[in-house]
Amino acid sequence: MIESTENWSFRLSEIPVPMVFATHRIIRDCNDEFARLFKYARSDLINRSFAQLYPKHSDFVRTGRMWQAHLPGGQVYYDERIMTAADGERFWCQVHGRTRHATDPFAQATYCFQPVARPVVARSISLTDRQNQIITLVVQGKTSAQIALELDLSVRTIESHRARLMKAIGVGNSAELVAWFSQSEGR
Repeated sequence: MIESTENWSFRLSEIPVPMVFATHRIIRDCNDEFARLFKYARSDLINRSFAQLYPKHSDFVRTGRMWQAHLPGGQVYYDERIMTAADGERFWCQVHGRTRHATDPFAQATYCFQPVARPVVARSISLTDRQNQIITLVVQGKTSAQIALELDLSVRTIESHRARLMKAIGVGNSAELVAWFSQSEGR
């Protein structure tokens, strides 16, 4: 006899992928998979801010603004970003999140972190936080119009940033920009 799915319940600790439950961007619970991914003991993460897992505080703030704009109302949102482990190692992660609160997306949220096999190496040029934000969204395959909507900027502003990035890097199109970024990402 097959048990109905109504009787299935999982605790966070039993889920085999890196998972976190947070309130207002404070880790309230996480499973061992999440702790291993970031090279911490689970107890070192509980009741700590996600900020400690970002390369720079400005990355934490910028990501929070994006998620706050796109996660309300029980929505699911995801992005890809560079995170930092306890030993300082930086790595790419795809993060999926869902809020349980209709108007305050950070009140109660669950996040799944999956490492992405993409190298993180030093860049030969320095990018601003806004350029990092835009190029990260380009790498996710988003159009200028989608990026403009997500960042609450004009399409023209996004296209200007992309054009300046391509000129500075010396690439001729978005595909080359994505390839450059994938090979040279780091901060």
